[in-house]
Amino acid sequence: MTHTVISSASKEVIIGFDQPFVVIGERINPTGRKLLAEEMKNGDFSRVESDALAQVAAGAQILDVNAGIPLADEPGILAKSIKLIQSITDVPLCIDSSIVEALEAGLAAYQGKALLNSVTGEDERLERVLPLVKKYGCAVVAISNDDSGISEDINVRFNVAKKIVERAQDHGIPASDIVVDPLVMPIGAINTAGRQVMALVKRLREELHVNTTCGASNLSFGLPNRNGLNAAFISMAISSGMTSAITNPLHTELMQAVRGANVVMGNDPECAAWIRAYREPLADGAQRRGRRGSRRRSTGS
Repeated sequence: MTHTVISSASKEVIIGFDQPFVVIGERINPTGRKLLAEEMKNGDFSRVESDALAQVAAGAQILDVNAGIPLADEPGILAKSIKLIQSITDVPLCIDSSIVEALEAGLAAYQGKALLNSVTGEDERLERVLPLVKKYGCAVVAISNDDSGISEDINVRFNVAKKIVERAQDHGIPASDIVVDPLVMPIGAINTAGRQVMALVKRLREELHVNTTCGASNLSFGLPNRNGLNAAFISMAISSGMTSAITNPLHTELMQAVRGANVVMGNDPECAAWIRAYREPLADGAQRRGRRGSRRRSTGS
């Protein structure tokens, strides 16, 4: 079994085929959030702090941290955000940027083994990001597109992923430290997008032996009841072998789908996590009275 180990200074999370599905909280990202972007740009990280704590409370095991704000000091803001989040929670982080300098600033500030988001199949990107992965001993998200863009042919996307895994090995990076994003397309525009991802995840698991992740909400873009559709997708993706996703843990339907899939796939021993999340609390003394009642019924039989 392939295990991708991500850690903070004091906590370890394992992404793996035989492990519970890992939810990577997506909320700390200013893209499309004008208020958050403005606050982060002005040095106000109060919303970053509250978003981090809320996602962990909702069940996120890893937090994605992005500081992509136009005309702002992205490396500096990303490093500050990482230091703050690590001061208030012990969950590991996914350092997210399209700017290599920001990725390195985030890695330099991070305590533990981070997940780096991301590298693509473009040769220039590979030769800039993979040395950082090796230098800092982190894991990395490998996105299945290259200079030609995103192909609808899953064979092309598989070959891009294979190229990244092989190039990483040339840098001394094991396949266990590569988490492939097979790219989820909007199903409202491409009706076969769901089937494409399921088939590709199976190939990545069986042929490359790598863990996988995705931006789960991409599937439902432009459609009504997105949370319901995302929940259905995540359950099916888990059954196909997907091992993690970058998504919003504050959506209860999605977290219920993840926990349910963990039970069905046998990755929630004795259903302990499911029971802990959904068992209704007993009133004071109810359990004790129930036990006495059970003994009385037994005696009378």
